[in-house]
This record gives sequence, structure tokens and C-alpha cells, in this order.
Amino acid sequence: MKKWFNKLMAMLPGNNVYKKEYNKELQRFEALFNYASIGILVTNQQGQIVLINDFALTQFGYDRDELVGEYIERLLPKRFRDRHVDHRNHYNHHPQSRPMGIGLDLFASKKDGTEFPVEISLSQYKHEEGAFVIAYINNITERKKAEEKIEKLNNELEHKISERTQQLTNALEQLEHSKQEVMAALDKEKELSELKSRFVSMASHEFRTPLSTILSSAFLVNQYTTEAEQPKRSKHIQRIISSVTLLTEVLNDFLSVGKIEEGGVQVRSITFDIVQHINSTIQELQDIVQEGQRITYEHEGATSVHLDPSLLKHILLNLLGNAIKFSGKHTVIAVHTEHTGNSVILKVKDAGIGISHEDQQHLFERFFRGNNVSNIQGTGLGLHIVSRYAELMNGNITCESVLNEGTTFIVTFRQS
Repeated sequence: MKKWFNKLMAMLPGNNVYKKEYNKELQRFEALFNYASIGILVTNQQGQIVLINDFALTQFGYDRDELVGEYIERLLPKRFRDRHVDHRNHYNHHPQSRPMGIGLDLFASKKDGTEFPVEISLSQYKHEEGAFVIAYINNITERKKAEEKIEKLNNELEHKISERTQQLTNALEQLEHSKQEVMAALDKEKELSELKSRFVSMASHEFRTPLSTILSSAFLVNQYTTEAEQPKRSKHIQRIISSVTLLTEVLNDFLSVGKIEEGGVQVRSITFDIVQHINSTIQELQDIVQEGQRITYEHEGATSVHLDPSLLKHILLNLLGNAIKFSGKHTVIAVHTEHTGNSVILKVKDAGIGISHEDQQHLFERFFRGNNVSNIQGTGLGLHIVSRYAELMNGNITCESVLNEGTTFIVTFRQS
């Protein structure tokens, strides 16, 4: 490279000031060329390598004197070399600055024969010694690995959605087959028709946003290839995980409704320590609380209760999930349980957006969503499921709420 620079120096006027300033510029260019964090090489019109930077030499495992003067095909896998000569000649006849091999998987070959995927951009320039092509070569092995991981995640997601959708379809078909009398069958058919219609409408809406998030985040992950961009990659991977979790929750809600409607939910009450059970459930939600949010818990009375722990956990997860979702940052969500002897009372209180008096009348109906939550994702099934689970355990649920001040849900279970 210095030899090439010396030729340029010889062409300068005799003025030493010009030569000194030009020499500085050449030194800056040499540093830019040799210390670039991407492979750069220059070829002449015959496809021979005339310049190559240190980064490219490291990528390919060669010494400089092994490549300078060699044809560019030396750096390609053998199976592509003959074909590449035609591509090179075509480019020389129609030179332009552009990415190489758009839509194709490109590969390069190291000195030891190892192949690796690359991304190549081309540009060209001319001076009195002829026309030259500059190639910028980027090793995208890590990006390809990330793409494979994302593709695997997407395939698993598609399989899970298909599997859960099939389970839901089966549940709906079982509901159809359970019709006993003509009038009961007609009522069930109307209800089932409505459920299918609402499911299609809800699913198309609820699936679109997380799937779009997954697609856009997967694309952006591909753009961040350096170690310094790991926080950006982690951010979008977390968005993908959150979207998958949301899709799973939506499908679980539909499956739960199907089981309830067909009488497939069995209550298995046992005696257990409610304080330990509530604390364990709250701990599971710590990863989804918003910035500055805190969940507090207090209990009064005896800690031993006789309930179905699984259904109680589902009720608490749903109520706390809503409280987290509909409350702002830096707010307190209070959980309180009490054993009065005849009853077990569970209260979940938040300082969120609240529920209007009109909406409270329909709060536990299937698919119902309040007028002030249209911009927040949800299926409108959660509170319906909670109320049905409470009924199955000889309980009931009520709501106390004021718009923009907060909401308290009170679930009361009778103890025999």
C-alpha cells in the first residue's frame, strides 16, 4: 500500500507544504483503511487484488504477499469460482455502487478451506492507471446464527398456536356434541356461534399486534451484529418473549372458557397455608410489574384454609395481572386475605384507571371490556373466568371502583 501512496506523492508539485499536507491526508487514509473493522480490498479490471486491509487478511487467514496479485476468486469456495468470473466481467461492463448478490446467500473461503457467510458491497473508481473495484466484506456468521434462533422460535410459536387453536376447536366441537334436547341444542348452537364469531374477531385483533412485534423485533435483531449492540438485541429478544407470552395467555383464556362451558373444570380442594401460597404467587409476578410498582400483602386470622389452590392461584394471577396492567408506574397494589372462620376473603386493591359505574354492571360477562381500556390489550375473558372459578369454589366476586382513583376486587369463599 505504501508503494501505491509513493506513486501519488511523486505526482505532486514540488512545493513541500503541499507534499506535507498531502502526506498527512495519506496517513489518515492509510489508518482508515488498515484499521477499519470491516474487510476491504481493491481489485483491478482483471480481477486481481491490488490492495487488501489487515482486517480482511485476518478474516481469510492469509498473509498480504499471498493475496496481492491473486485473482479475487481465490477467496471464493471452489464450486463458485468459474461462475464468478462471468459475474465479475458483467460488473466491469456495468459498474455501479451496490450490495452484491441481493437476495442470495454469499459465502467466502478461508485459506484453510473453511467457508463462512458474508455480506459484500461494491463500489468502483477510475484514475489514470485504470478502473478499480472496491469490495467491503462483512463476516455475518453470528447474524446467521441469530437468524436461525429466531426462525426456530417462530416455528415453535407457529406450532404452539396451531396446537392450542386445535385444542380450542376440539373443545368447541365437544360442546356441540353435548347438546341433549332440541331447545337446549338451539340455545347452545347460538351461544357457540357467538363464541366462534367473537373468537375470530378477538383472535385476529389480539394476535396481530404481538405477531407484528415479533416480526419487527426479529428483523431488528438481524441489524445489530456487534458486541456493543447486545443491549439492543436483548431488548428486542425480550419483546419477542413478551409477545409469545401474551399469545399463550390469550389461548389459555379461550381454552379455560371452553373447559368451563363443557363442565371440564374439577374442583380439588385441600387444606393448605394461604399465606405461603399467596406469597409464592406474588413472587411469580415480580418480573412483569411496571417501574416503581410494589405489591404488598397482609393476612388476618388463621392461615389454614380449605380451597382448590390451583383455582385460587389462577384467580389471584388474573386480578394482580389486571392491577399491574391498569395501574401507573410507582403505584402500590395491595393484596389482603382474611379468615373469619366461616369465610376466606381475598381483596386486591389498585390505584389505577378505575371502572365506570355503567361498566361495572357488565364486568364479569364474557368478552366484555370497559370503555376506558380500548388501547390496552386483553381478551375480555379474564374476569369472566375468575367469577366462574369463584362460583365453583362456593364463592362470589364483587367490585368497588371509582374512575381514575382505583379498583378493589373482593372474592369471598365460604368455609364449611
